[in-house]
Amino acid sequence: MFARIVTGKMKLEATDEATAIYKDSVVPAAREQKGFKSAHLFTDPKTGKYITITIWETEEDMTAGDTSGYLQEQLGKVAAHFAEPPIVEKYVYSAQG
Repeated sequence: MFARIVTGKMKLEATDEATAIYKDSVVPAAREQKGFKSAHLFTDPKTGKYITITIWETEEDMTAGDTSGYLQEQLGKVAAHFAEPPIVEKYVYSAQG
């Protein structure tokens, strides 16, 4: 499996609204993507830092979102709440505890 990890910082006053958008719009859109397995959002309400992790069945499924515009569309849903541009990284999901 493969993981896309997005990190960054939200505006402190926007954490609750951005979280609601993630739950109500981003996750449902992800569920419609081929190979999607799960999505996770971690936030620090004191600093505005966040980490999102999405898990994908194959690398092709994960990277299809880059070329189709899916990823940019999802980031755009919360872009007004970012305090800084997000960092997007991809990893092999090597182990689970």
